[in-house]
Amino acid sequence: MEESLPHPKAITVPRLNDHLDPIAILAKSLADENRLRILLCVIGGKKSVSQIVEELKLSQPLVSHHLKELKRTLLVNIERRGPFIYYEIADKRIIDILKDLDELVTDLLSKRKSF
Repeated sequence: MEESLPHPKAITVPRLNDHLDPIAILAKSLADENRLRILLCVIGGKKSVSQIVEELKLSQPLVSHHLKELKRTLLVNIERRGPFIYYEIADKRIIDILKDLDELVTDLLSKRKSF
């Protein structure tokens, strides 16, 4: 006869169920390595597309495409100065979220036995 495992306490996260669709959209936006690299690039301050291209060694069309998506999901703000557009992280809380995800990934991968 199998022993039943005790049920873990239900985790109550207020309002989470009300925001699953926007959370999924935001998570999908974060699910691209180049977008994550761009976010890390602009954490330190405002940068133009050409600065991001140069720093990350990505093509200008690729960076522009990803910046458009990051802007659409409200992860970056833009500032126009003359003919130039500068991008910066929209909310500093994303830094903590990325750090938490990094810690989670490190912990999960340390438990992984096979691929």
